[in-house]
Amino acid sequence: MANVFAPGSVVISKAGRDSGKYSVVVGVEGESYVYLADGNLRRLAKPKKKKVKHVAQTPHTLTGIGNKLTEGKKVFDAEIRSALKNAIEAGSGEEEGGVGFVKK
Repeated sequence: MANVFAPGSVVISKAGRDSGKYSVVVGVEGESYVYLADGNLRRLAKPKKKKVKHVAQTPHTLTGIGNKLTEGKKVFDAEIRSALKNAIEAGSGEEEGGVGFVKK
């Protein structure tokens, strides 16, 4: 089953320097790449291009931010930071490792 990434999806990086960090999908390029931003180190002005196989989906989606991105409206880094923080805190009690995080 293939993962379906859409703008606003919350993901965790599985590989690279940013492994274990949460980000929001701000763009999709074909079926192989996604563009990620966290509003802090990775801003919307310069999102991280990452292969789909190097990220893991979480059950959370930031629908407000996703809608703004698809409609072409202005999204601020502060909006992403706060929405991402709220999604992580909301899911931190669901599983041992946090929102959708699987320890290896």
